[in-house]
Amino acid sequence: MSVLTKKEIEIELGKLPVGWALTLEGHLAQTYPFPDFLSALNFANKIAPLAEEAGHHPDFYISWGKCHVELWTHDENGLTKKDFQLTKKIGALK
Repeated sequence: MSVLTKKEIEIELGKLPVGWALTLEGHLAQTYPFPDFLSALNFANKIAPLAEEAGHHPDFYISWGKCHVELWTHDENGLTKKDFQLTKKIGALK
């Protein structure tokens, strides 16, 4: 899968659920708030099977009250359609 152009990324960003943004490194990221640590961990555990099914694995940072999810296609060192497809699935969980 090829890396998207800057223009393609802008178009795809406009289609994402609220809260997703580009990091300085050019990754897609969102931090989801939760009332406690266990809820944040459970959310990451709901994402895991979706990611495994897609063969695409986000980075997680879980702490009390939040789960930070970051996506980019490691093999391509950039954003591809796979990243945007998985963000939509993740957004449907919340």
